[in-house]
Amino acid sequence: MAYLLLVHVLGEEPFLADAEELPNPTDNFLWFSNPRKRDGKPIPYIAREATEFFLPWHRVSIVEVMRGGEGEEEDKILEFFRD
Repeated sequence: MAYLLLVHVLGEEPFLADAEELPNPTDNFLWFSNPRKRDGKPIPYIAREATEFFLPWHRVSIVEVMRGGEGEEEDKILEFFRD
């Protein structure tokens, strides 16, 4: 299952990335692919030929796991109300 991550790096704008699995607390690096700005544009300081990335945890302030990753179906919301 692929996960969509919003990665907050110290001193940089947050960016979106894809990950095959969620990071393990014992990992030294955050491993991801396909980094891009929130609007989908490429990040200027990353080479277009690069395919996978390892970012050391001391550079990361927070990682958000976003809903709607690839292959994930949206949940149906049922609302109850009185007449």
